[in-house]
This record gives sequence, C-alpha cells and structure tokens, in this order.
Amino acid sequence: MMMDWTARNLWLIPVLPLLAAGLSALARRRHRRFSAGLAIGSMAVALLLACAAFATAVRHSGTELSRQVVNFRWFELGDGWVRLGWVLDPLTAMMLVMVCLVGLLIFIYSVGYMAHDENFGRFFCFLSLFASAMLGLVIANSLLLFFICWEVVGLTSYLLIGFWYHKPSAAAAAKKAFITTRIGDLAFLIGIVWLYGQAGTLLFYDAGQGCLDKPALAGLATQITSLGVVVPTAIALLIFCGAVGKSGQLPLHVWLPDAMEGPTPVSALIHAATMVAAGVFLVARVYPLMALTPAGSHSGAAALVVIAWVGALTAVFAASIAVAQTDIKRILAYSTVSQLGFMMLGLGVGGVAVGMFHLITHAFFKALLFMGAGSVIHGCHEEQDVRRMGGLRKFMPVTFATYAIGMMALSGVPIFFSGFWSKDEILHAAHAWSMSRWPFYLGVLGALMTAFYMTRQMCFVFFGKCRLALRQTPASEQGSVALPGIPAPEHPQVEHPAEPHESPALMTMPLAVLAFFTVTLGFLGTPAWPWVQSFLEGEHTALNVAGLWRPGVLLVMLISTVVAFTGIGLGYWLYGRDPLDLQQTDVLERRWPNLFTLLRRKYYVDEIYEWTFVGLNAWWATACDWLDRWVWEGAVELIAALVVGIGWVDRVLDEQVVNRWFDETCRSLSTSGGLLSRFQDGRVQKYLRVLGLALVVLVLLLIWGCRAS
Repeated sequence: MMMDWTARNLWLIPVLPLLAAGLSALARRRHRRFSAGLAIGSMAVALLLACAAFATAVRHSGTELSRQVVNFRWFELGDGWVRLGWVLDPLTAMMLVMVCLVGLLIFIYSVGYMAHDENFGRFFCFLSLFASAMLGLVIANSLLLFFICWEVVGLTSYLLIGFWYHKPSAAAAAKKAFITTRIGDLAFLIGIVWLYGQAGTLLFYDAGQGCLDKPALAGLATQITSLGVVVPTAIALLIFCGAVGKSGQLPLHVWLPDAMEGPTPVSALIHAATMVAAGVFLVARVYPLMALTPAGSHSGAAALVVIAWVGALTAVFAASIAVAQTDIKRILAYSTVSQLGFMMLGLGVGGVAVGMFHLITHAFFKALLFMGAGSVIHGCHEEQDVRRMGGLRKFMPVTFATYAIGMMALSGVPIFFSGFWSKDEILHAAHAWSMSRWPFYLGVLGALMTAFYMTRQMCFVFFGKCRLALRQTPASEQGSVALPGIPAPEHPQVEHPAEPHESPALMTMPLAVLAFFTVTLGFLGTPAWPWVQSFLEGEHTALNVAGLWRPGVLLVMLISTVVAFTGIGLGYWLYGRDPLDLQQTDVLERRWPNLFTLLRRKYYVDEIYEWTFVGLNAWWATACDWLDRWVWEGAVELIAALVVGIGWVDRVLDEQVVNRWFDETCRSLSTSGGLLSRFQDGRVQKYLRVLGLALVVLVLLLIWGCRAS
C-alpha cells in the first residue's frame, strides 16, 4: 500500500515549532523580532503542511488509505522494542489545521499584545513549545507518545500561566493548574500501564495488532476485574480522568478559571486550541475503547454514560457560575468549562463527530472572544471589571463587531453562526439518547444560561455609558521607591483621564479572520450538509435540504432557537435597557442575594477543597512535621546518645582498664628486658668476667659444702 509523502513526513509539523522554541531559548533578550518571526514563521509553515495533510485525508476519505500509520522503534527494552509512531486520519487532519490556524493567529496577535513586555522572546519560546507539544499529541499513534506530549503541554501551561511570576496570583494559579491536572494524569498513567499489561502494546493502530484494533478490543471485552467491572471500562474511566483534569470537568475544573492570570494570548491558546481541547481529543482518539461493551451485554458502554453525565453536569454548573462573575476573562473561562462539558456530552451521546464538530467551531469563536477580551483590556488600560466599562462600541468598533459575532456564535443564535449548528448537533444527539432525557434537559438549561450571561457581558462592556472615565495611578507609577526596611512614601492616588481606544491592526486583524471562520464553519456541519460528520466517519455525503426535516431535527432546532433568543431577551431586559451604574448592585443580586452570592463564590468549591483536601494535606504535613521533629528525630537523637554513651564507656574501659594494665605490663616487660639486655651487649670481656665470677662462686660453694660435710 503506497503511502503519501505528507503521511511519511507528518512529524515535521510538531518539529518546526519545537525548533523555533529551541532557537528562541538560545537568542538574547534584545532579539525580539527574531523570536517572534521564528515562532510565527514555524507556525505558518506548519499550517501549510497541515493543509497538505488535510487535503490528503480528504482525497483518501472512505478508502483504505483513510488511515496511514508510520511506526518506528525507539529503544530496546528486554527482548522487545518500545515503538512509537504517528497517524494521519480525518481526526488528525482536522485537528492539525485547527491548532495551526488558531495558533498562528494567536501568535500574530501576541506581537501586538506583548509588545512592551521585557520578556517578549521568552514568551514566544514558551508559545512555540506549547504548540509543538499539542501538535505532537495530535499526530501520536502511541499512547506513550501521546502521554509524553500531554505532559509537555502541562509543563508549558504552567510556564505560561505563571509567565508574570512577579504577581503572586499568577504564580499561585500556575501551581494550582499544574497540581490539579497532575491528579487526573496519575489516573491516566495507571490506565496506560494497565492497558499495556492487557494488550501488550500502546500503539493505537499497528496492522491489526494495535490496542485500538478490533482483535485487541475483542480480547479486552471478555476480561472482568475481581470487583466485577469490565477491564476495558475500568481502563477507559482511568484514561477519562486525565481528560477530566486537562479539560476542566467536574470536579477538577477549579484550575481553569484561575488560569486567567496569564497573559490574554495564553488564555486564548489554552481555552481554544490547545490544552483544554487535548482532553476532548483524548476521548475522541481512544473512542473505540470508550465505546467497548462487555461481550454479550446490551446495556451500552458504561464509560460513555459516565462521560455524558459528567459533561452535562459540568455544562450547567459552569454556566451558572458565569452568570455572577464580573471579570471579563473569568466569564469566558467559565464559559469554556461549560462548553467543554457540551463537548463531553456530545462524545458520550453522539460519538466522535458530534463532539469534535463543536470542538472545532468552539476553538474559533472562543479564541475570537478571548482575543476580543484582550483587545478590550488593552483599550481600557488593563481594566478587566466589566462593571467599569460600558459604551465601548463607540470607541472600539472593530472589536465590538467581531466580539458580537463570537458572542452570538457562543449563544447559539441560529442559521448564520457556527455555534448554533454544532451545539444543535449535541442537543439532537442528547434528545435521541436512549439512556435518559435528563442530559438533554441539562444541555438546554446550559444553553439558556450561556445566551443570558453573554448578553449580560455585552451590555456591561459595549452598551450604556462609558464608566471608564477616571483611572487611579498607584504609587508605583508615580516614582515612589520602596527601600529595604523603609516604607515607601505615601502619595495620594492621582486620577487621569482614561478614554478607551481601539487596538492596533496587528491585534484586530486576527479578530476579523476568526470572525470569518466563526460564521462559515457552521455550514460544513448542518443537517442539510453534514460534511464534517461524514468526513470524520469516513463516509460520503451530498447536499440534502430534506435533512432539516428529519424526525426530531426540526424540533430540536426550534427548541434551541427559542432557548437562545429567550436567554438573549432576558439578558437585555435585565441589563440592556437600564445599564447599571458603578454604585448599583447587580439586578440578580438585589432579587436573590443568597443565590447570587453562591454563584459569585463558585458554589464554594474552592473553599470546600481548602477545608477538606487542602486542609487534610496541611494537617498531614503538620503531623509528619511533628513526627519528624519529636518522634523520628527524637528516636534518632536517642540512638545517637546511646551510641555516644557506649562509646564513652568503651573509651573509659579502654583507657582506664585495658590500656592501664596493658601499659604497666608492657612497661615491666620493657624494664626487665632492658636489664637483661645489659648482660647481652656482645662484649666478650664482660662475658669472661661473669664466667670468672660464677666460677669463683661455684668454687666457694663447693668449699663451703665440703667443710660443712
């Protein structure tokens, strides 16, 4: 089977931004244009290669070449080899184009947004590494390679969220994101190890021997754990935990809103094209494993049921919180969590095509909204509180027009906006789901609240009077210097006029491009021409207007339309007719203060975590510290003292007993030897004298003996 050049060289797409990141890391800080040009150029070439790969996938759609795989040996392990590889199929091709295109626009936008940042080059180095890891994840044909790129995505998200590390809130947000996602990644890693133990390989596709090929899946379907859980279901749920962490699903969603502490281009990249999309893409990539049902069972895949319910609950939960937020980026952050819930719901009830269609459309209009929010913040002199804005449509017409398009797409305004068609597919699939209708009802409620809070945001930001009349300059901008040990002199805050202004063309041009795709992409997935769905499923389709009249389709479209306009109408009724003044409280807060406080405080989830898991961890750390100080350290000191005492006793015995007697004996022997040595000095005369003396003594003794006898 002949393989295309693009499939053989697919590895070039992630390697190009990786090389850009490496070269930027070696460049000096003053080489700003070099770093930016390298990053943008690498993404532009990667986009061209991605388009070529997409054209190849379209050309071979529905044929034997619709999936082209390249596997290779990495290193030898025991008697076998660890093998990695990449795959080109419709899912990969579509994601590559989306990530490269949205990433390129964000890179261009970043040049204008970060123009005055002193760490400009480092920022583009991290962006390039982030894009490279995501692209590597997309093309991976091995769960091991997927996990490696997955972890690099987590690392770069930590670096980018905490890019302004001098801000304590940014540093804390980066640590929170890193630690929270590691919880899901630990379960993901366990699932990978378990899958390898059962299937014997981590390659997705390998000429019928991969872990997602039919023979391996058939073997997994017959295996049951000791707890009665089907093995593939348990593995799928462990892998899904990784997606829960990366894609901000309940209960690991808490890091995603705090990620707004990073620069706005980072928020756009994380929330639109890369990190959060990785979790949804993971579920789509291993969907054959997720959808595997036990042999002889007719109840459906338990993993998909869990995914559908988690997605539906997340969609409503996050949307309700967004209703009470006032930070322009935080509203969009909770919107992202909610829309990720919709994607998971789509995967659970409708399959890969339904969930991925919304992922693709959402990537464009959410990138548009985040970059539009960055334009607003830039034009409002770094102000992020929507209550302090107002009337910006007069000052920022391009930003207003493009932001309005993104808002209507997210709200599900019908016909001309992609969000309507992709969200409608999810609701239609949920409506037809045989397990339960409740996910459909939750999806409708989430769509209603989405239209409501986005209208609320538009009214606050772009309508009414401009409330950004004065800006207070902090002492740090007035020339006051704080010396070590000496408090900075107190200066009264000076108020300056702060009239909003439109962002430069370098920032508004990407907004216009994203707005174009926000409108046009939806027409590739309508019931009349479901090209995206057919492409992902490897089927051929043609324009058929009668598809709009299929049973249930028109009903769901009508419900979706009514829901969107109801949410927009309620939002305008409460916030558009009589825009709030800075001194006024929110309309909902006046009517339902307790409920509004609950939503504004995010259901106290962070506080609950603080009181439970964080508190338990802190208590355990304190307990370990106490044990270390007073038990283990005390035991060590006791043993040390015992050893020192034994050493002292040994020294006393050695010096006072052993050494004293031994030394005295040695001294006596030495003295005796010295005396004896005097008689053996080698002088013959002395020897003769002694012999003569001895002879005399002997004679005297004999004489004395004879006389005595």
